[in-house]
Amino acid sequence: MALTASTMLSLGTQAPDFHLPDVVSGQTISLSTFAQKKALLVMFICRHCPFVKHVKEELAQLGKDYINKGLGIVAISTNDAKNYPDDAPELLKAMAIELDFNFPFCYDESQETAKAYTAACTPDFFLFDAKQQLVYRGQLDESRPSNGKPVTGADLRAAIDAVLADKPVAGEQKPSIGCNIKWKPGNEPTYFTA
Repeated sequence: MALTASTMLSLGTQAPDFHLPDVVSGQTISLSTFAQKKALLVMFICRHCPFVKHVKEELAQLGKDYINKGLGIVAISTNDAKNYPDDAPELLKAMAIELDFNFPFCYDESQETAKAYTAACTPDFFLFDAKQQLVYRGQLDESRPSNGKPVTGADLRAAIDAVLADKPVAGEQKPSIGCNIKWKPGNEPTYFTA
């Protein structure tokens, strides 16, 4: 496990489009799926990472808390399922069902969507406003698997609440920390430095 931080993509960046299958419904999910939302949260997660396991209930709770508030959410797993079979689509589906995700959980087999977002770790969070421009990228909260701090989602929730209220998101944003994305051999992006 290589401890990896977010790349901290430039604020104001336009959300890259994607067309990915939802592992539960089989439907293709894209940016246009969320066109009528006031905000969009894109989460790069997986099944096997201890950092994701540490916060998975909070991720499910985010979906429940914001379902009727204008926030679109999509989770994406991009890990190489051949070398990390715990992150294969059928097991991602089992995870989504077990946690009762009320948002799509997509599989990025080509890893091109992760590259377009400069995703580097799991979990990695990208929050976009109604114009699908990046307003937050960073940590869920201060909790980590070994630091004893409670999982609250405080940092991400504050950013979501601000954008939904048409208020500016705090400028100071701390990178998310987690396991590095498991790139297919020879497919590592140029921004990835682990």
